[in-house]
Amino acid sequence: MDALKLAAGLVFNVETLTVIVVASAFGLFVGAMPGLTATMAAALLVPITFYMDPIPAVAAIIACTAMAITAGDIPGALLRIPGTPASAAYVDDAHGLTRHGKAGLAIGIGICGAAIGGLFGFAVLMFAAPMLARFALNFSSFEYFWLSLLGLSCAVIVSRGGIAKGILSLLLGLFIAQIGLDPLMGQPRFTFGFSELVGGISFIPAMIGMFALAEILRNGRGGVRAERQVPVANPFAGVGQTLNRYRMNLLRGAATGSVIGALPGVGGDLAAWISYSVAKRTSKTPEKFGTGHPEGLVEASATNNAALSSSWIPAMVFGIPGDAVTAIAIGVLFMKGMEPGPQLLTANPHNFYAVLLVFVIANLLLLPFGYLAAKAARHIFKVPKSYLDAAILLFCIVGSYSINNTMFGVLVMLVLGVLAYILQSRDFAIAPIILGIVLGPLVEQSFTTSMTIARGEIVGFFERPIAATLGVVTILTWIVMIARTTDVKRLLRKRKANSG
Repeated sequence: MDALKLAAGLVFNVETLTVIVVASAFGLFVGAMPGLTATMAAALLVPITFYMDPIPAVAAIIACTAMAITAGDIPGALLRIPGTPASAAYVDDAHGLTRHGKAGLAIGIGICGAAIGGLFGFAVLMFAAPMLARFALNFSSFEYFWLSLLGLSCAVIVSRGGIAKGILSLLLGLFIAQIGLDPLMGQPRFTFGFSELVGGISFIPAMIGMFALAEILRNGRGGVRAERQVPVANPFAGVGQTLNRYRMNLLRGAATGSVIGALPGVGGDLAAWISYSVAKRTSKTPEKFGTGHPEGLVEASATNNAALSSSWIPAMVFGIPGDAVTAIAIGVLFMKGMEPGPQLLTANPHNFYAVLLVFVIANLLLLPFGYLAAKAARHIFKVPKSYLDAAILLFCIVGSYSINNTMFGVLVMLVLGVLAYILQSRDFAIAPIILGIVLGPLVEQSFTTSMTIARGEIVGFFERPIAATLGVVTILTWIVMIARTTDVKRLLRKRKANSG
């Protein structure tokens, strides 16, 4: 009880509350701008945290990230340009609602779903942090390998254009992820003598190019957007009814995000893809997904901020970053002398509870700030198309350049943007490419480490109970994908006819 009182004193003061509000507004702006990401917003705040006390410094990162991730759904809904890799999982449904004249509903689902999921993740962080952190520590390279493959398989299942084209897109993403140094031997691969390629292809310029630039090219060819005439109504109108209708999806998405977000190094991007895939597989109307159906949008939106909250479990309890944002936060904590680890819960529990209170405030602020962002977003439609595309292109260039402060990031964005435009015109899915780039290094590193441990024996991937379970689920998913392809069905019918 004394620790909670001390924590309340650390949070409910003018300095910390002001920092939370300002950081939320900053995160809202960055997240709503196509081409800028939540991780970038958190990184930009690090120099400012040098002049803050520990709790306000961490509060700035938490509030900024929570707001930026949610605001990233706004350009996805209005312009079909996802603000984060996670929102790419359901961008077609969000933008589909906008095309149907329900832009406010699409944004409102994202705001309310994120707030509920974030509060659910806070509850998990508060009551189950030690238990889930110990569970996450039980994950070895074998479990991470199967989990990564499961996430990649889910991306293929939910991709538009068919499973065959989804697999080809995924393989392209995995190939791009191979560019750079081999993680085992340190040998350069597919660099063709260019020193810039030794470090590999960053997924942020790739994501910016393949979604934002490709969308600009598509809009430039297709003329004026029909949805530009659709106003953004009250974002909360009809949201309560929609969330109540899909309440099981809401709870399942929050639970999925809380569990997967607690796994070090995985983060919420994979959780959103898995949640959306589960929603589609269990839906009574899976054919509606990708056309503006709110079911998958509800589940994946709740997953985002739930994963954000639970990703702090390994960060706070064991000092292991759950994702890129918590890696930045751990650096800030060490810089402030507030070292994360088990002692944070024993010697300084008030600091741990102060962080929890910041999560509550940040997720509650999603509602008023999200409402203001949604109402202000309607002015996007009043901007002439050429000006809007030029502004988006400017943010794309700035966001790509700021990754390494070189023009190479801009070049990657341009090349992959044109490639994505060509692929989209042939009805290839782009999202699996991005997920392949993001998870490719994790798959490769987990596989090589596991093969070394198992001495080259494949059976080693099934010796651990959790790994065996994930492996069986992944293989069953592959079997379902193969069975659903038209070519296999035609082959089976042909063989049956020949045998008859």
